[in-house]
Amino acid sequence: MNYQTTSLRRALAADYAIGLMPATARRRFDALLLDDAALRVELGHWQDALASLTGALPERPVPEHVWEGIKARIEPQVLHVPAKKPFWMNIRLLAAACAVVVALLVGVLYQRDNGLGYNATLVNASQQPALQIKAFADHLQVEPLTLAAVEAARDLELWAIPTGGKPISLGVVPAAGKGRIELSKEQQALLKASVTLAVTLEPRGGSPSGQPTGPVLYQGQLASL
Repeated sequence: MNYQTTSLRRALAADYAIGLMPATARRRFDALLLDDAALRVELGHWQDALASLTGALPERPVPEHVWEGIKARIEPQVLHVPAKKPFWMNIRLLAAACAVVVALLVGVLYQRDNGLGYNATLVNASQQPALQIKAFADHLQVEPLTLAAVEAARDLELWAIPTGGKPISLGVVPAAGKGRIELSKEQQALLKASVTLAVTLEPRGGSPSGQPTGPVLYQGQLASL
């Protein structure tokens, strides 16, 4: 994968700074940072931008009754040894714990079978994250970050742009930017390679011509670390 692509580097740095990057991807990104000073600078810009959104809280004196409550809790207390639970209750707890473990394993296998691992952060013209997209085997999961409002007669349409090819519609972005976009077999095959994703403003229901007609509002690189 070409990590020198400007839009890809910005998207990866944004994911890392915001905390949206999976653990495996974060470890690989950490390795990239060790040898890439420019990438560290890009990450620093995102971290500074996020840090500016927070500020120090003013100090306030703690009321006396709060201190009294704290001292009452830390004073030596009489130790109460809980009664030993019946054996059948321990069996129930063990069964419940096993059920939780099985549920977690099924969830992990389900995600793996559905192809989770490809994702993209689409940014606006000011390079601010606007839309988070995760690709599964048969659909895309879309999460809004900072989407601009769209008038009622318009829709946002998502496009895949292969290298050297024409844009191919992946469908209309769900209302308010959150939801699923189902993929056909042809669309699934297209997303197995690294492609550029873009969102344009189109008439209600999507472009009537099969090609983008409105302005590009958001774009980013679909990739897997």
